Amino acid sequence: MDDTATDRFDTSRFEASRNRLASLAYRLLGTAADAEDTVQDAFLHWQAADRQRIKVPEAWLTKVVTNLCLDRLRSAHARRERTAGAWLPEPLLDGDPMLGPADTFEQRESVSLAVLTLMERLSPLERAVYVLREAFSHSHAEIAEILDITESASQQHLHRARHRITAARPRGGEVDPASARRIVEEFLAAASSGRTERLVALLTDDATAISDGAGLTKRLLRYDTAQRIAAIARAGFKPTPAKRRLAGGTPAIHYAIVNGAPAILFVIGDQVIGAVTFDITDGKIATVRGIAAPARLTRLTEAWRQREPDTPLITQW
Repeated sequence: MDDTATDRFDTSRFEASRNRLASLAYRLLGTAADAEDTVQDAFLHWQAADRQRIKVPEAWLTKVVTNLCLDRLRSAHARRERTAGAWLPEPLLDGDPMLGPADTFEQRESVSLAVLTLMERLSPLERAVYVLREAFSHSHAEIAEILDITESASQQHLHRARHRITAARPRGGEVDPASARRIVEEFLAAASSGRTERLVALLTDDATAISDGAGLTKRLLRYDTAQRIAAIARAGFKPTPAKRRLAGGTPAIHYAIVNGAPAILFVIGDQVIGAVTFDITDGKIATVRGIAAPARLTRLTEAWRQREPDTPLITQW
């Protein structure tokens, strides 16, 4: 095999792992753009390596991507952004390959916006161990090799990570899709019509709402009590000429699944200008997240353009 044919063969081996590597990087970093950049950096490492000496390419690439992600998480820029309270995970539309693997409840949960947010409470090493074990089923021996730590250290990191996430995550397991859609439709109808009492009834007593302020604020906007969230939702979902000017038109509102959770998308033409996701617990809404910063919606919009949209919940908001 000549050098050109070898390069093509080695490139195809990397490409066969690209989706898995991107999924790993997304879980570790929480943003698709950073995940894609990390995978591309890994490809450059792959090209520069003595590939004839790499016995198991998948393991080698996993180690490279994981450690590139750790470098990003430890960077001064990442620490400033994430500790400033202006960070939310980037939402991804159902079916995006970056969300895989998704065969088990643990794998699906590890890519939920709730758990991606909670992982911010972990150290970079705890986060890496948690993702490698829960989402990719690596043994502690394999994790130790990837992270250059001992097996007992891997076990300790996993124990701490599980404890911190379990203690803080919403109660309950997966929600029936039909029930989730009904609850979200009721929320939208109540918010659009200004029925505060119905909104409060749909929310848990300890419900939380978080918004990125469409990227116009330096910090996330947070609302705690069901009554306050209902008031904000009633005001926020009421269309006005000023809001339409700010949005750049009159959006349609579609139901969607985002990171495994029910969501509504505000869409103008083929551009998603806002996403609102819902965590549902025991038949009520526990968390509402509003994401409208354009940079956070790039990949979701690209995925939206690839599918035939269903009938919107609201044709003209």
